[in-house]
Amino acid sequence: MVARAVIMEIFMLTLITVKRRNHGRNKKGRGHVKPIRCDNCFQACPKDKAIKRFNVRNMIEAAAKRDMSEASVYDAYDVPKVYYKQQYCVGCAIHSRTVRVRSRKDRRNREPPSRFRRDAKKPAPAGKPSA
Repeated sequence: MVARAVIMEIFMLTLITVKRRNHGRNKKGRGHVKPIRCDNCFQACPKDKAIKRFNVRNMIEAAAKRDMSEASVYDAYDVPKVYYKQQYCVGCAIHSRTVRVRSRKDRRNREPPSRFRRDAKKPAPAGKPSA
């Protein structure tokens, strides 16, 4: 019994080096998580470790949308969107640049990246007045 207490004390004093504080997963308190299949390579990957992205697209491309609006009886018709959830294993997400490798210092930053907006106006270059 004493030997076990000594071993536990030594274990608590020695810190195990870890790369990420969540060990690359989102599994707090769960023993096991069901695997999903990567959309790219079909590799089995735990659901909490997979990189998940929502892809939102118009059901019809821009050229066909214009043709439909010309031929349509309705003045304003919103074309429905397709919501597709993409799930990648870590290797495929890095390879397709869905996520990037970050430095040790930047890995501590847990804020989500800034949202990309297509309609946002670009700032004027330095030194030139905006007209």
